[in-house]
Amino acid sequence: MTGVPWRHSLVTRLLATSVLIAIAAIGATAWLAVRTATRAISQEQGRSLTDDKGVYDMLVAYAAGHPDWSEAPDLVRERAAKLDRRITLMTEDRQVIIDSGPGPSLAAARPSAVVDPLNLDLGLTGGAERIDTRAVGPYRLPAAERAELRAYAARTKSCMDEAGVSGRVVDTPSGRPTVEPTAPDTSGALSRCTAGLDETATRTEEKALRSLGKLTSACLGGVDGGTVMVSPRFSAYILTAKEASDRTIVPIVPSEHKGVAAGRTARVRSCLEKSRRTQLQPYVAPPALLFVTDPGTGDDETRFTLSRENTVRIVTVTGAVLLATIVVTVLAGRRLVRPLRALTEAADRQAPVVVSGRDEIAHLARALHASAEQRRAMVNDVAHELRTPLTNIRSWLEAAQDDLAPTDAQLVDLLHEESVQLQHLIDDLGDLAAVDAGTLRVHPEPIRVRDVVEQAADAHRGTGPVRLETSVEGDPVVHADPVRLRQVVGNLVSNAIRYTPAGGTVTVTASQSTITVRDTGIGISEEDLPRVFDRFWRADESRSRATGGSGLGLAITRKLVEAHGGTITVQSTPGMGTVFTVRLPR
Repeated sequence: MTGVPWRHSLVTRLLATSVLIAIAAIGATAWLAVRTATRAISQEQGRSLTDDKGVYDMLVAYAAGHPDWSEAPDLVRERAAKLDRRITLMTEDRQVIIDSGPGPSLAAARPSAVVDPLNLDLGLTGGAERIDTRAVGPYRLPAAERAELRAYAARTKSCMDEAGVSGRVVDTPSGRPTVEPTAPDTSGALSRCTAGLDETATRTEEKALRSLGKLTSACLGGVDGGTVMVSPRFSAYILTAKEASDRTIVPIVPSEHKGVAAGRTARVRSCLEKSRRTQLQPYVAPPALLFVTDPGTGDDETRFTLSRENTVRIVTVTGAVLLATIVVTVLAGRRLVRPLRALTEAADRQAPVVVSGRDEIAHLARALHASAEQRRAMVNDVAHELRTPLTNIRSWLEAAQDDLAPTDAQLVDLLHEESVQLQHLIDDLGDLAAVDAGTLRVHPEPIRVRDVVEQAADAHRGTGPVRLETSVEGDPVVHADPVRLRQVVGNLVSNAIRYTPAGGTVTVTASQSTITVRDTGIGISEEDLPRVFDRFWRADESRSRATGGSGLGLAITRKLVEAHGGTITVQSTPGMGTVFTVRLPR
Protein backbone atom coordinates (compact mmCIF):
# COMPACT_ATOMS: atom_id res chain seq x y z
CA MET A 1 0.00 0.00 0.00
CA THR A 2 1.26 3.47 -0.89
CA GLY A 3 2.26 5.36 2.25
CA VAL A 4 -0.06 8.18 3.29
CA PRO A 5 1.67 11.48 4.22
CA TRP A 6 1.54 11.97 7.97
CA ARG A 7 -0.29 15.28 7.63
CA HIS A 8 -3.15 13.50 5.79
CA SER A 9 -3.21 10.44 8.03
CA LEU A 10 -6.42 9.71 9.89
CA VAL A 11 -4.36 8.95 12.99
CA THR A 12 -2.71 12.38 12.81
CA ARG A 13 -6.02 14.18 12.44
CA LEU A 14 -7.62 12.14 15.20
CA LEU A 15 -4.63 12.76 17.47
CA ALA A 16 -4.53 16.49 16.72
CA THR A 17 -8.24 16.86 17.37
CA SER A 18 -8.08 14.88 20.58
CA VAL A 19 -5.04 16.81 21.82
CA LEU A 20 -6.68 20.15 21.08
CA ILE A 21 -9.82 19.06 22.91
CA ALA A 22 -7.80 17.72 25.82
CA ILE A 23 -5.71 20.90 26.05
CA ALA A 24 -8.80 23.09 25.93
CA ALA A 25 -10.66 20.97 28.47
CA ILE A 26 -7.74 20.63 30.89
CA GLY A 27 -6.77 24.28 30.50
CA ALA A 28 -10.31 25.44 31.12
CA THR A 29 -10.67 23.07 34.07
CA ALA A 30 -7.39 24.20 35.60
CA TRP A 31 -8.25 27.86 35.08
CA LEU A 32 -11.67 27.45 36.62
CA ALA A 33 -10.23 25.45 39.52
CA VAL A 34 -7.61 28.09 40.26
CA ARG A 35 -10.10 30.93 39.96
CA THR A 36 -12.61 29.11 42.12
CA ALA A 37 -10.05 28.21 44.77
CA THR A 38 -8.60 31.73 44.78
CA ARG A 39 -12.04 33.27 45.05
CA ALA A 40 -13.08 30.88 47.82
CA ILE A 41 -9.96 31.54 49.89
CA SER A 42 -10.25 35.26 49.19
CA GLN A 43 -13.83 35.25 50.39
CA GLU A 44 -12.92 33.26 53.50
CA GLN A 45 -9.80 35.24 54.39
CA GLY A 46 -9.75 38.61 52.62
CA ARG A 47 -13.43 39.44 53.00
CA SER A 48 -13.88 38.01 56.48
CA LEU A 49 -14.31 41.49 57.96
CA THR A 50 -16.54 42.72 55.14
CA ASP A 51 -18.85 39.80 55.72
CA ASP A 52 -18.48 39.91 59.48
CA LYS A 53 -22.01 40.34 60.74
CA GLY A 54 -20.65 41.50 64.05
CA VAL A 55 -19.42 44.82 62.61
CA TYR A 56 -22.58 45.36 60.61
CA ASP A 57 -24.92 44.31 63.45
CA MET A 58 -23.07 46.48 65.94
CA LEU A 59 -23.51 49.59 63.80
CA VAL A 60 -27.14 48.79 62.91
CA ALA A 61 -27.93 48.31 66.60
CA TYR A 62 -26.37 51.68 67.42
CA ALA A 63 -28.17 53.44 64.55
CA ALA A 64 -31.53 51.94 65.58
CA GLY A 65 -31.29 53.48 69.04
CA HIS A 66 -29.66 56.85 68.30
CA PRO A 67 -30.80 59.78 66.17
CA ASP A 68 -27.24 60.51 64.94
CA TRP A 69 -23.67 59.11 64.93
CA SER A 70 -22.23 61.54 67.51
CA GLU A 71 -21.69 58.86 70.18
CA ALA A 72 -20.36 56.14 67.83
CA PRO A 73 -16.64 57.11 67.29
CA ASP A 74 -15.37 55.41 70.44
CA LEU A 75 -17.38 52.27 69.64
CA VAL A 76 -16.00 52.15 66.08
CA ARG A 77 -12.38 52.75 67.11
CA GLU A 78 -12.57 50.07 69.79
CA ARG A 79 -13.88 47.50 67.32
CA ALA A 80 -11.33 48.50 64.65
CA ALA A 81 -8.44 48.14 67.11
CA LYS A 82 -9.68 44.71 68.13
CA LEU A 83 -9.88 43.49 64.51
CA ASP A 84 -6.78 45.37 63.29
CA ARG A 85 -8.83 46.87 60.47
CA ARG A 86 -9.81 50.33 59.40
CA ILE A 87 -13.54 51.02 59.82
CA THR A 88 -14.94 54.10 58.11
CA LEU A 89 -18.45 55.51 57.94
CA MET A 90 -19.40 58.03 55.26
CA THR A 91 -22.54 59.81 54.19
CA GLU A 92 -24.09 58.90 50.89
CA ASP A 93 -22.26 61.84 49.28
CA ARG A 94 -18.91 60.47 50.59
CA GLN A 95 -18.45 62.85 53.51
CA VAL A 96 -16.59 61.14 56.38
CA ILE A 97 -18.69 60.60 59.50
CA ILE A 98 -16.32 58.39 61.49
CA ASP A 99 -12.88 57.06 60.60
CA SER A 100 -11.09 54.72 62.96
CA GLY A 101 -7.66 55.71 61.65
CA PRO A 102 -5.67 57.27 58.80
CA GLY A 103 -5.29 55.57 55.44
CA PRO A 104 -5.70 55.93 51.69
CA SER A 105 -8.65 57.88 50.33
CA LEU A 106 -11.86 55.91 50.00
CA ALA A 107 -13.62 58.40 47.75
CA ALA A 108 -13.77 55.89 44.88
CA ALA A 109 -13.83 52.70 46.96
CA ARG A 110 -16.70 50.24 47.00
CA PRO A 111 -18.55 50.22 50.34
CA SER A 112 -18.79 46.96 52.23
CA ALA A 113 -22.42 47.67 53.16
CA VAL A 114 -24.92 50.45 53.83
CA VAL A 115 -25.82 50.82 57.50
CA ASP A 116 -29.50 51.74 57.61
CA PRO A 117 -31.77 50.23 60.31
CA LEU A 118 -34.81 51.15 58.20
CA ASN A 119 -33.54 49.33 55.10
CA LEU A 120 -31.51 46.32 56.17
CA ASP A 121 -29.18 44.38 53.87
CA LEU A 122 -31.00 41.03 53.79
CA GLY A 123 -27.90 39.36 52.36
CA LEU A 124 -26.09 40.14 55.60
CA THR A 125 -28.94 39.70 58.06
CA GLY A 126 -30.37 36.58 56.49
CA GLY A 127 -33.87 37.69 57.49
CA ALA A 128 -36.93 38.88 55.61
CA GLU A 129 -37.74 42.16 57.41
CA ARG A 130 -36.30 45.37 56.03
CA ILE A 131 -36.87 47.39 59.23
CA ASP A 132 -34.71 46.44 62.20
CA THR A 133 -36.79 45.43 65.23
CA ARG A 134 -34.48 47.49 67.48
CA ALA A 135 -35.69 50.69 65.82
CA VAL A 136 -38.65 51.36 68.17
CA GLY A 137 -38.86 55.16 68.24
CA PRO A 138 -42.21 56.31 69.69
CA TYR A 139 -43.14 52.74 70.57
CA ARG A 140 -40.73 52.49 73.52
CA LEU A 141 -42.88 51.78 76.59
CA PRO A 142 -42.50 53.45 79.97
CA ALA A 143 -42.01 51.33 83.07
CA ALA A 144 -45.66 51.47 84.19
CA GLU A 145 -47.00 50.19 80.87
CA ARG A 146 -44.36 47.49 80.78
CA ALA A 147 -45.51 46.31 84.18
CA GLU A 148 -49.14 46.16 83.04
CA LEU A 149 -48.23 44.13 79.95
CA ARG A 150 -45.97 41.81 81.93
CA ALA A 151 -48.92 41.00 84.21
CA TYR A 152 -51.00 40.33 81.08
CA ALA A 153 -48.18 38.15 79.70
CA ALA A 154 -48.05 36.19 82.94
CA ARG A 155 -51.76 35.38 82.63
CA THR A 156 -51.19 34.38 79.03
CA LYS A 157 -48.39 32.03 80.06
CA SER A 158 -50.65 30.49 82.73
CA CYS A 159 -53.27 29.89 80.01
CA MET A 160 -50.69 28.04 77.95
CA ASP A 161 -49.50 26.04 80.95
CA GLU A 162 -53.07 24.93 81.58
CA ALA A 163 -53.26 23.81 77.94
CA GLY A 164 -50.13 21.72 78.47
CA VAL A 165 -47.82 23.97 76.41
CA SER A 166 -44.80 25.38 78.22
CA GLY A 167 -43.61 28.88 77.34
CA ARG A 168 -41.56 31.85 78.42
CA VAL A 169 -42.04 35.61 78.57
CA VAL A 170 -39.60 37.57 76.38
CA ASP A 171 -39.26 41.35 76.23
CA THR A 172 -39.04 42.95 72.77
CA PRO A 173 -36.76 46.00 72.17
CA SER A 174 -39.70 48.35 72.79
CA GLY A 175 -40.33 46.80 76.22
CA ARG A 176 -43.51 44.96 75.07
CA PRO A 177 -43.46 41.42 76.47
CA THR A 178 -44.42 38.45 74.31
CA VAL A 179 -44.87 34.77 75.09
CA GLU A 180 -42.87 32.19 73.15
CA PRO A 181 -43.55 28.45 73.37
CA THR A 182 -40.65 26.28 74.51
CA ALA A 183 -42.31 23.05 73.42
CA PRO A 184 -44.27 21.97 70.34
CA ASP A 185 -47.75 23.52 70.23
CA THR A 186 -50.01 20.93 68.61
CA SER A 187 -53.27 22.17 70.17
CA GLY A 188 -53.14 25.77 68.96
CA ALA A 189 -52.90 27.09 72.54
CA LEU A 190 -50.49 29.87 71.55
CA SER A 191 -52.91 31.55 69.17
CA ARG A 192 -55.81 31.24 71.65
CA CYS A 193 -53.94 32.48 74.70
CA THR A 194 -51.90 35.30 73.12
CA ALA A 195 -54.63 36.83 70.94
CA GLY A 196 -55.54 39.45 73.52
CA LEU A 197 -51.95 40.27 74.42
CA ASP A 198 -50.89 40.74 70.80
CA GLU A 199 -53.83 43.02 69.96
CA THR A 200 -53.89 45.09 73.18
CA ALA A 201 -52.12 48.42 72.77
CA THR A 202 -50.98 50.66 75.60
CA ARG A 203 -51.58 54.40 75.66
CA THR A 204 -48.11 55.06 74.30
CA GLU A 205 -48.59 52.55 71.52
CA GLU A 206 -52.11 53.76 70.69
CA LYS A 207 -50.84 57.25 70.08
CA ALA A 208 -48.02 56.04 67.81
CA LEU A 209 -50.20 53.48 66.01
CA ARG A 210 -52.93 56.09 65.41
CA SER A 211 -50.33 58.34 63.82
CA LEU A 212 -49.04 55.41 61.74
CA GLY A 213 -52.57 54.62 60.58
CA LYS A 214 -53.04 58.19 59.38
CA LEU A 215 -49.74 58.08 57.46
CA THR A 216 -50.76 54.78 55.86
CA SER A 217 -54.22 56.13 54.95
CA ALA A 218 -52.62 59.21 53.38
CA CYS A 219 -50.27 57.01 51.37
CA LEU A 220 -53.27 55.00 50.14
CA GLY A 221 -55.17 58.17 49.24
CA GLY A 222 -58.02 57.36 51.63
CA VAL A 223 -59.93 54.13 52.24
CA ASP A 224 -63.47 55.04 51.11
CA GLY A 225 -64.69 56.50 54.39
CA GLY A 226 -63.02 53.85 56.51
CA THR A 227 -60.18 54.07 58.97
CA VAL A 228 -56.81 52.34 58.79
CA MET A 229 -55.75 50.86 62.12
CA VAL A 230 -52.47 49.12 62.91
CA SER A 231 -52.01 46.47 65.59
CA PRO A 232 -49.01 46.36 67.97
CA ARG A 233 -47.61 43.65 65.68
CA PHE A 234 -47.79 46.15 62.78
CA SER A 235 -50.62 44.43 60.92
CA ALA A 236 -52.89 46.85 59.06
CA TYR A 237 -56.69 46.70 59.40
CA ILE A 238 -59.56 48.62 57.83
CA LEU A 239 -62.47 49.64 60.03
CA THR A 240 -65.74 50.93 58.69
CA ALA A 241 -67.68 53.48 60.70
CA LYS A 242 -69.79 50.72 62.30
CA GLU A 243 -66.77 48.51 62.96
CA ALA A 244 -64.95 51.44 64.50
CA SER A 245 -67.88 52.06 66.86
CA ASP A 246 -68.14 48.36 67.70
CA ARG A 247 -64.32 48.05 67.86
CA THR A 248 -64.68 45.12 65.46
CA ILE A 249 -61.49 44.67 63.47
CA VAL A 250 -61.47 43.19 59.94
CA PRO A 251 -58.03 42.28 58.59
CA ILE A 252 -57.04 43.48 55.13
CA VAL A 253 -57.05 40.07 53.42
CA PRO A 254 -58.89 39.50 50.09
CA SER A 255 -60.52 36.25 51.21
CA GLU A 256 -61.83 37.83 54.44
CA HIS A 257 -62.73 41.36 53.39
CA LYS A 258 -64.61 41.81 50.14
CA GLY A 259 -63.67 44.66 47.88
CA VAL A 260 -59.94 44.46 48.69
CA ALA A 261 -58.06 42.85 45.80
CA ALA A 262 -54.64 41.18 45.93
CA GLY A 263 -53.02 44.21 44.30
CA ARG A 264 -54.60 46.52 46.91
CA THR A 265 -53.32 44.29 49.70
CA ALA A 266 -49.76 44.55 48.36
CA ARG A 267 -50.16 48.33 48.12
CA VAL A 268 -51.38 48.54 51.72
CA ARG A 269 -48.38 46.56 52.92
CA SER A 270 -46.05 48.77 50.91
CA CYS A 271 -47.65 51.92 52.30
CA LEU A 272 -47.48 50.56 55.83
CA GLU A 273 -43.75 49.87 55.52
CA LYS A 274 -43.14 53.27 53.94
CA SER A 275 -45.11 54.97 56.71
CA ARG A 276 -43.16 53.12 59.41
CA ARG A 277 -39.91 54.43 57.89
CA THR A 278 -41.31 57.95 57.87
CA GLN A 279 -42.41 57.63 61.49
CA LEU A 280 -39.13 56.12 62.71
CA GLN A 281 -36.74 58.26 60.69
CA PRO A 282 -36.36 61.02 63.35
CA TYR A 283 -35.40 58.41 65.96
CA VAL A 284 -32.61 56.60 64.06
CA ALA A 285 -29.22 57.63 62.71
CA PRO A 286 -29.09 58.56 59.02
CA PRO A 287 -27.88 55.93 56.50
CA ALA A 288 -24.09 55.58 56.29
CA LEU A 289 -21.70 53.82 53.92
CA LEU A 290 -19.57 51.25 55.73
CA PHE A 291 -15.96 50.58 54.66
CA VAL A 292 -13.91 47.84 56.30
CA THR A 293 -10.44 48.00 54.74
CA ASP A 294 -6.77 47.23 55.25
CA PRO A 295 -5.17 50.11 57.21
CA GLY A 296 -2.13 50.22 54.90
CA THR A 297 -3.44 49.61 51.39
CA GLY A 298 -7.07 50.57 51.66
CA ASP A 299 -8.09 47.28 50.01
CA ASP A 300 -11.36 45.81 51.13
CA GLU A 301 -10.08 42.26 50.65
CA THR A 302 -6.82 40.36 51.14
CA ARG A 303 -5.07 39.43 47.90
CA PHE A 304 -4.43 35.71 47.45
CA THR A 305 -1.92 34.30 44.95
CA LEU A 306 -0.71 30.75 44.46
CA SER A 307 2.65 29.90 45.94
CA ARG A 308 5.42 28.48 43.75
CA GLU A 309 4.85 25.04 45.27
CA ASN A 310 1.14 25.10 44.50
CA THR A 311 1.79 26.41 40.99
CA VAL A 312 4.27 23.59 40.29
CA ARG A 313 1.79 21.05 41.68
CA ILE A 314 -1.02 22.27 39.41
CA VAL A 315 1.25 22.34 36.34
CA THR A 316 2.54 18.82 37.11
CA VAL A 317 -0.92 17.36 37.57
CA THR A 318 -2.19 19.10 34.43
CA GLY A 319 0.78 17.85 32.40
CA ALA A 320 0.31 14.30 33.67
CA VAL A 321 -3.38 14.35 32.74
CA LEU A 322 -2.52 15.76 29.31
CA LEU A 323 0.16 13.10 28.71
CA ALA A 324 -2.21 10.33 29.77
CA THR A 325 -4.84 11.72 27.44
CA ILE A 326 -2.41 11.74 24.52
CA VAL A 327 -1.29 8.14 25.19
CA VAL A 328 -4.84 6.87 25.45
CA THR A 329 -5.83 8.78 22.31
CA VAL A 330 -2.90 7.30 20.33
CA LEU A 331 -3.75 3.76 21.45
CA ALA A 332 -7.44 4.24 20.71
CA GLY A 333 -6.61 5.79 17.34
CA ARG A 334 -4.36 2.91 16.33
CA ARG A 335 -7.01 0.44 17.43
CA LEU A 336 -9.66 2.33 15.47
CA VAL A 337 -7.58 2.69 12.30
CA ARG A 338 -6.35 -0.91 12.25
CA PRO A 339 -9.42 -2.35 10.44
CA LEU A 340 -9.48 0.66 8.11
CA ARG A 341 -5.84 -0.02 7.20
CA ALA A 342 -6.70 -3.67 6.58
CA LEU A 343 -9.57 -2.64 4.32
CA THR A 344 -7.36 -0.25 2.38
CA GLU A 345 -4.63 -2.85 1.87
CA ALA A 346 -7.22 -5.42 0.78
CA ALA A 347 -8.68 -2.94 -1.71
CA ASP A 348 -5.20 -2.29 -3.14
CA ARG A 349 -4.67 -6.04 -3.56
CA GLN A 350 -8.29 -6.53 -4.69
CA ALA A 351 -8.48 -9.34 -2.16
CA PRO A 352 -11.22 -10.08 0.39
CA VAL A 353 -10.64 -9.18 4.02
CA VAL A 354 -12.41 -10.38 7.15
CA VAL A 355 -13.11 -7.76 9.84
CA SER A 356 -14.84 -8.98 12.97
CA GLY A 357 -16.99 -6.91 15.26
CA ARG A 358 -20.32 -5.12 15.23
CA ASP A 359 -19.25 -1.53 14.77
CA GLU A 360 -19.52 0.68 11.71
CA ILE A 361 -16.17 -0.47 10.33
CA ALA A 362 -17.20 -4.12 10.50
CA HIS A 363 -20.46 -3.28 8.73
CA LEU A 364 -18.47 -1.39 6.10
CA ALA A 365 -16.14 -4.34 5.59
CA ARG A 366 -19.04 -6.73 5.14
CA ALA A 367 -20.77 -4.33 2.77
CA LEU A 368 -17.63 -3.93 0.68
CA HIS A 369 -17.14 -7.68 0.65
CA ALA A 370 -20.74 -8.24 -0.44
CA SER A 371 -20.38 -5.53 -3.07
CA ALA A 372 -17.25 -7.17 -4.45
CA GLU A 373 -18.98 -10.54 -4.56
CA GLN A 374 -21.98 -8.97 -6.28
CA ARG A 375 -19.72 -7.22 -8.78
CA ARG A 376 -17.98 -10.49 -9.63
CA ALA A 377 -21.35 -12.21 -9.98
CA MET A 378 -22.52 -9.36 -12.21
CA VAL A 379 -19.51 -9.74 -14.47
CA ASN A 380 -20.15 -13.48 -14.72
CA ASP A 381 -23.86 -12.95 -15.38
CA VAL A 382 -23.30 -10.31 -18.03
CA ALA A 383 -20.56 -12.39 -19.67
CA HIS A 384 -22.86 -15.41 -19.73
CA GLU A 385 -25.82 -13.44 -21.07
CA LEU A 386 -23.65 -11.90 -23.80
CA ARG A 387 -21.83 -15.13 -24.60
CA THR A 388 -24.92 -17.23 -25.29
CA PRO A 389 -26.57 -15.06 -27.99
CA LEU A 390 -23.20 -14.11 -29.48
CA THR A 391 -22.18 -17.77 -29.69
CA ASN A 392 -25.48 -18.66 -31.36
CA ILE A 393 -25.19 -15.80 -33.83
CA ARG A 394 -21.59 -16.72 -34.65
CA SER A 395 -22.43 -20.41 -35.03
CA TRP A 396 -25.34 -19.80 -37.42
CA LEU A 397 -23.33 -17.31 -39.46
CA GLU A 398 -20.37 -19.73 -39.79
CA ALA A 399 -22.76 -22.53 -40.74
CA ALA A 400 -24.34 -20.32 -43.42
CA GLN A 401 -20.87 -19.24 -44.60
CA ASP A 402 -19.85 -22.89 -45.00
CA ASP A 403 -23.18 -23.72 -46.71
CA LEU A 404 -24.10 -25.97 -43.82
CA ALA A 405 -27.29 -24.04 -43.12
CA PRO A 406 -29.62 -22.41 -45.62
CA THR A 407 -29.85 -18.60 -45.51
CA ASP A 408 -33.61 -18.60 -45.34
CA ALA A 409 -36.27 -16.81 -43.26
CA GLN A 410 -35.82 -19.25 -40.36
CA LEU A 411 -32.13 -18.33 -40.03
CA VAL A 412 -33.01 -14.65 -40.10
CA ASP A 413 -35.62 -15.17 -37.36
CA LEU A 414 -33.10 -16.98 -35.19
CA LEU A 415 -30.50 -14.26 -35.63
CA HIS A 416 -33.14 -11.60 -34.91
CA GLU A 417 -34.22 -13.37 -31.70
CA GLU A 418 -30.64 -13.53 -30.43
CA SER A 419 -30.02 -9.85 -31.28
CA VAL A 420 -33.20 -8.86 -29.43
CA GLN A 421 -31.93 -10.78 -26.39
CA LEU A 422 -28.70 -8.81 -26.59
CA GLN A 423 -30.59 -5.54 -26.92
CA HIS A 424 -32.68 -6.29 -23.82
CA LEU A 425 -29.55 -6.95 -21.76
CA ILE A 426 -27.88 -3.76 -23.00
CA ASP A 427 -31.03 -1.72 -22.27
CA ASP A 428 -31.20 -3.13 -18.74
CA LEU A 429 -27.58 -2.29 -18.11
CA GLY A 430 -28.16 1.23 -19.43
CA ASP A 431 -31.13 1.75 -17.11
CA LEU A 432 -29.14 0.45 -14.17
CA ALA A 433 -26.27 2.81 -14.96
CA ALA A 434 -28.72 5.73 -15.13
CA VAL A 435 -30.13 4.80 -11.74
CA ASP A 436 -26.65 4.61 -10.20
CA ALA A 437 -25.64 7.95 -11.75
CA GLY A 438 -28.86 9.63 -10.65
CA THR A 439 -29.73 10.57 -14.24
CA LEU A 440 -32.85 8.43 -14.55
CA ARG A 441 -35.62 10.83 -15.55
CA VAL A 442 -39.35 10.36 -15.99
CA HIS A 443 -41.68 12.63 -17.94
CA PRO A 444 -45.13 12.21 -16.40
CA GLU A 445 -48.32 13.07 -18.23
CA PRO A 446 -51.96 11.98 -17.90
CA ILE A 447 -52.31 8.48 -19.40
CA ARG A 448 -55.05 5.87 -19.41
CA VAL A 449 -54.12 2.82 -17.37
CA ARG A 450 -56.20 0.60 -19.68
CA ASP A 451 -53.97 1.49 -22.65
CA VAL A 452 -50.78 0.68 -20.72
CA VAL A 453 -52.12 -2.70 -19.53
CA GLU A 454 -53.41 -3.73 -22.97
CA GLN A 455 -50.20 -2.68 -24.75
CA ALA A 456 -48.04 -4.64 -22.30
CA ALA A 457 -50.32 -7.70 -22.59
CA ASP A 458 -50.39 -7.57 -26.39
CA ALA A 459 -46.59 -7.38 -26.49
CA HIS A 460 -46.30 -10.61 -24.47
CA ARG A 461 -49.15 -12.70 -25.87
CA GLY A 462 -47.83 -15.76 -27.63
CA THR A 463 -44.40 -15.57 -25.96
CA GLY A 464 -45.05 -18.61 -23.80
CA PRO A 465 -47.41 -21.54 -23.22
CA VAL A 466 -49.44 -19.63 -20.63
CA ARG A 467 -52.76 -17.81 -20.71
CA LEU A 468 -52.50 -14.03 -20.34
CA GLU A 469 -55.60 -12.20 -19.08
CA THR A 470 -56.34 -8.53 -18.33
CA SER A 471 -59.02 -6.79 -16.27
CA VAL A 472 -59.39 -3.02 -15.75
CA GLU A 473 -62.09 -1.45 -13.55
CA GLY A 474 -63.52 1.63 -15.20
CA ASP A 475 -61.22 3.92 -17.14
CA PRO A 476 -58.61 5.15 -14.59
CA VAL A 477 -56.08 7.84 -15.48
CA VAL A 478 -52.72 8.32 -13.75
CA HIS A 479 -49.99 10.93 -14.04
CA ALA A 480 -46.96 8.94 -15.21
CA ASP A 481 -44.35 8.52 -17.94
CA PRO A 482 -46.08 6.30 -20.54
CA VAL A 483 -42.86 4.68 -21.78
CA ARG A 484 -41.52 3.91 -18.30
CA LEU A 485 -44.90 2.70 -17.01
CA ARG A 486 -45.17 0.28 -19.97
CA GLN A 487 -41.65 -0.88 -19.10
CA VAL A 488 -42.74 -1.52 -15.48
CA VAL A 489 -45.80 -3.54 -16.47
CA GLY A 490 -43.86 -5.30 -19.24
CA ASN A 491 -41.06 -6.36 -16.85
CA LEU A 492 -43.59 -7.75 -14.35
CA VAL A 493 -45.54 -9.63 -17.05
CA SER A 494 -42.33 -11.00 -18.63
CA ASN A 495 -41.11 -12.15 -15.22
CA ALA A 496 -44.50 -13.80 -14.45
CA ILE A 497 -44.55 -15.65 -17.78
CA ARG A 498 -40.94 -16.80 -17.29
CA TYR A 499 -41.73 -18.51 -13.96
CA THR A 500 -45.20 -19.87 -14.83
CA PRO A 501 -45.31 -23.44 -16.18
CA ALA A 502 -47.24 -24.42 -19.32
CA GLY A 503 -50.98 -24.22 -18.88
CA GLY A 504 -50.70 -21.60 -16.15
CA THR A 505 -52.28 -18.15 -16.06
CA VAL A 506 -50.90 -14.63 -15.76
CA THR A 507 -53.48 -11.98 -14.89
CA VAL A 508 -52.96 -8.21 -15.09
CA THR A 509 -55.59 -6.14 -13.26
CA ALA A 510 -55.94 -2.42 -12.62
CA SER A 511 -58.14 -0.43 -10.31
CA GLN A 512 -57.77 3.35 -9.99
CA SER A 513 -53.99 3.90 -9.51
CA THR A 514 -53.13 0.30 -8.54
CA ILE A 515 -51.81 -2.29 -11.04
CA THR A 516 -51.50 -5.94 -10.05
CA VAL A 517 -49.71 -8.77 -11.89
CA ARG A 518 -50.69 -12.23 -10.62
CA ASP A 519 -49.35 -15.59 -11.80
CA THR A 520 -49.89 -19.25 -10.98
CA GLY A 521 -46.21 -20.07 -11.22
CA ILE A 522 -43.70 -21.76 -8.95
CA GLY A 523 -43.78 -18.98 -6.35
CA ILE A 524 -40.99 -17.62 -4.17
CA SER A 525 -39.95 -18.94 -0.77
CA GLU A 526 -40.44 -16.70 2.26
CA GLU A 527 -36.71 -16.37 2.93
CA ASP A 528 -36.11 -15.22 -0.66
CA LEU A 529 -38.85 -12.56 -0.76
CA PRO A 530 -36.64 -9.76 0.74
CA ARG A 531 -34.12 -10.34 -2.08
CA VAL A 532 -36.53 -10.24 -5.00
CA PHE A 533 -35.67 -6.64 -5.91
CA ASP A 534 -31.91 -7.06 -5.44
CA ARG A 535 -29.74 -6.64 -8.49
CA PHE A 536 -28.63 -9.82 -10.29
CA TRP A 537 -30.62 -12.00 -7.93
CA ARG A 538 -32.54 -14.86 -9.51
CA ALA A 539 -34.51 -17.65 -7.89
CA ASP A 540 -33.05 -19.99 -10.53
CA GLU A 541 -29.28 -19.57 -10.35
CA SER A 542 -28.62 -22.07 -13.14
CA ARG A 543 -29.03 -19.37 -15.83
CA SER A 544 -31.04 -21.83 -17.88
CA ARG A 545 -33.05 -20.62 -20.81
CA ALA A 546 -36.14 -21.95 -19.12
CA THR A 547 -36.12 -18.99 -16.78
CA GLY A 548 -33.51 -16.80 -18.49
CA GLY A 549 -33.14 -13.14 -17.55
CA SER A 550 -30.19 -11.24 -16.15
CA GLY A 551 -31.66 -10.53 -12.70
CA LEU A 552 -31.96 -6.80 -13.40
CA GLY A 553 -35.61 -6.48 -14.42
CA LEU A 554 -37.21 -6.30 -10.97
CA ALA A 555 -34.47 -4.03 -9.59
CA ILE A 556 -35.05 -1.59 -12.46
CA THR A 557 -38.82 -1.90 -12.03
CA ARG A 558 -38.64 -0.84 -8.38
CA LYS A 559 -36.48 2.18 -9.23
CA LEU A 560 -38.90 3.24 -11.97
CA VAL A 561 -41.88 2.97 -9.61
CA GLU A 562 -40.07 4.95 -6.92
CA ALA A 563 -39.14 7.60 -9.50
CA HIS A 564 -42.90 8.10 -9.99
CA GLY A 565 -43.39 8.47 -6.22
CA GLY A 566 -45.08 5.06 -5.98
CA THR A 567 -44.45 1.74 -4.23
CA ILE A 568 -44.18 -1.89 -5.32
CA THR A 569 -44.79 -4.89 -3.08
CA VAL A 570 -44.70 -8.66 -3.57
CA GLN A 571 -46.57 -11.55 -2.01
CA SER A 572 -45.92 -15.18 -2.86
CA THR A 573 -46.78 -18.73 -1.85
CA PRO A 574 -44.46 -21.50 -3.13
CA GLY A 575 -46.27 -23.77 -5.58
CA MET A 576 -49.27 -21.43 -5.90
CA GLY A 577 -47.94 -18.24 -7.50
CA THR A 578 -46.81 -14.67 -6.93
CA VAL A 579 -48.54 -11.28 -6.85
CA PHE A 580 -46.76 -7.98 -7.61
CA THR A 581 -48.69 -4.80 -6.72
CA VAL A 582 -47.77 -1.35 -8.02
CA ARG A 583 -49.37 1.68 -6.37
CA LEU A 584 -48.93 5.04 -8.09
CA PRO A 585 -49.88 8.46 -6.72
CA ARG A 586 -53.25 9.65 -8.05
